[in-house]
Amino acid sequence: MRVAIAGAGAVGRSVARELIGNGHRVLLIDRDPAALKPERVPDAEWLLADACELSSLEEAKLESCDVVIAATGDDKVNLVTSLLAKTEFAVPRTVARVNHPNNEWLFTEAWGVDVNVSTPRIMSALVEEAVTVGDIVRLFTFRQGNANLVEITLPEGSPHVGRPVGLIPWPENTALVTILRDGQVYTPSQDQPIESGDELLFVCGSESEAELQEVLSPEDER
Repeated sequence: MRVAIAGAGAVGRSVARELIGNGHRVLLIDRDPAALKPERVPDAEWLLADACELSSLEEAKLESCDVVIAATGDDKVNLVTSLLAKTEFAVPRTVARVNHPNNEWLFTEAWGVDVNVSTPRIMSALVEEAVTVGDIVRLFTFRQGNANLVEITLPEGSPHVGRPVGLIPWPENTALVTILRDGQVYTPSQDQPIESGDELLFVCGSESEAELQEVLSPEDER
């Protein structure tokens, strides 16, 4: 897979190293000469260019990329890069960094963003996931599918403790993906019971989250 990363700062370089370590080809793009430090990621391609300029992206051969990651510290740059990648070069997947939470509403398909990554939101979700029992915690939003990755830790008072997965009346547009129990990851089967303290990960539509919580942790049990 070929991946272009706009922004060769600490974030961009870290992502590049991870992707290269997983066997992917990576191009780092930055308009600041001081940011171009090939010795930091020697296995990456490097390009001194402005990712907001169409000619620069043509030089980068963006049409040959499978993914474009807009990882600069400027939200405007990340939006424009994503939009150009999607509309001018038909890049299949775009991922954009959100630096300021107030701008998160802009990072949608309308601006060519398939997935936005907001550090404050991720940190908040991880804190909630670590301390919350019985409440739905949204971990990630899938922009294209209008669905979310959510987590709930099953409380002792849940009416479904000990009940097999296949006998629980899950809401529509909801799929149980994984059960985390005692440090182990389980792929749920229809006859596998769930236990109090289980961390349950679901992919579900936003409209199903409240119903899912009511199924697993009714209001009168919280």
